[in-house]
Amino acid sequence: MISKLVHRLKRPVGAAFVGALTTFAFAPYQVWPLAFISVAALLWLLNDQSTKKAAWIGYAWGLGQFTTGISWVHISIDTFGGMPKIASVFLMAMLIGYLAIYPALFAGLLNRFAPQNNRTRFFILAPALWLISDWLRGWVMTGFPWLWLGYSQIDSPMASFAPIGGVELITLLIVMSAAGICYAIINKRWLTLILPAIILATGFGLRNIQWVTPDPDSNTSFALIQGNIDQTLKWQPSQRGPTINKYTDLSVANWDADIIVWPEAAIPAFEYEVQPFLKSLDSTARANSSAVITGVVNRDNQRRFYNSILSVGSTAYGDYSYDLSKRYHKHHLLPFGEFVPFEDFLRPIAPFFNLPMSSFSRGAYIQPNIDANGKQLAPALCYEIIFGEQVRENIDDNTDFILTLSNDAWFGHSIGPLQHMEIARMRALEFGKPVIRSTNNGLTAVTDYKGNITAQIPQFETGVLRAQVSSTTGQTPYHGVGSWPLYIWVVLCLALTWRMRRQSK
Repeated sequence: MISKLVHRLKRPVGAAFVGALTTFAFAPYQVWPLAFISVAALLWLLNDQSTKKAAWIGYAWGLGQFTTGISWVHISIDTFGGMPKIASVFLMAMLIGYLAIYPALFAGLLNRFAPQNNRTRFFILAPALWLISDWLRGWVMTGFPWLWLGYSQIDSPMASFAPIGGVELITLLIVMSAAGICYAIINKRWLTLILPAIILATGFGLRNIQWVTPDPDSNTSFALIQGNIDQTLKWQPSQRGPTINKYTDLSVANWDADIIVWPEAAIPAFEYEVQPFLKSLDSTARANSSAVITGVVNRDNQRRFYNSILSVGSTAYGDYSYDLSKRYHKHHLLPFGEFVPFEDFLRPIAPFFNLPMSSFSRGAYIQPNIDANGKQLAPALCYEIIFGEQVRENIDDNTDFILTLSNDAWFGHSIGPLQHMEIARMRALEFGKPVIRSTNNGLTAVTDYKGNITAQIPQFETGVLRAQVSSTTGQTPYHGVGSWPLYIWVVLCLALTWRMRRQSK
């Protein structure tokens, strides 16, 4: 009995191990070949298994990946949630268990519809199903597209595919390469290893293509303020004044910058409560021919709350006025952090579901760029930067930079903020636009249009990041067409698999 149980658990345990390996492919470790190895190992473990067993193996792989890869989420739940340890661990286990459903779905469907050890299984259906499971994870219940495999390749030759098809194309090519490796090992068809070799070689070659052109005339001086405000103190009424004064004092010596940027919700008050301060900030910035962009929280006359971005000083908006139509309001809200699903049921259960600012309303999906000193910045607040399609649709022909404000203090000394920065770098590479990223305690950084970090402040320090940044002209293929070619490719793969199944019967 025990020996049978051990035998049955061999593959799921192995899958959990190789799933956990994927974490080391991402920041801060960035051992990018592990992404290929992990997927190849998963495909090998799925070989010659029933649909049910395959689903369990895929589920175990997902447990390994998300247990290690998003462990940082527990810091916010445990530190700020006000829940007993056992309750916070249980909630984290529920989240991991839910996310692991998507690799299980991939594995079960693969073995259900392509059980034979053939090219259709490895090179047509497996890559298509992987993208489908990723897309579902990035959409269901507002989506959580964290740890998409393509992000792990930001510093590998595979990154060169980002301007063509985004992070999703990179993910597709990883799965195809891993399929080639697995197929070669199982069938001793070593010539199949040419496929991953060609993909990597193509990535090297694409590095020499300039999809966009740097524009020296757009050179802009930025001053990014990293306040390093303790998250446990930030929303205490007694800290409102000291926090505002800290950001103001750090800005005084930087009025020579074209644009000064404060992080997400840098002002720990509703905007209507600090209008005199903002009027003063606006006039001072305008007198110095500078602009200030800051995160702020808002409430409209219907008592709806918004996580917003405000631009004052030398802007196209005129003198400061409390006009919420001239703000960017965050669209993609973080579940539980910014809104609570099933709140009538969950809020009474524990203080965690009543975290500060957990009742926001959504802004529009597409909103005008932020104007600051004649420059146009496409905004993405914190978590929104992981939604590439939303960022794409908010970049227009006049956009100079991608702007993202964040507050990763919720996640302490963890790998979460480093993964977050990795995702922001991918957005720069996909769209050929520099990313301006201002955060409370790091990583505050600036990238060039190729996603390379050109300047940053160390985490957990108070400071000001000065940078001269040039925008670009032109458009990457991904910016032009988005993911539609991949959608069409997936549909064709599914149709081809269905037809071949019909013919074989």
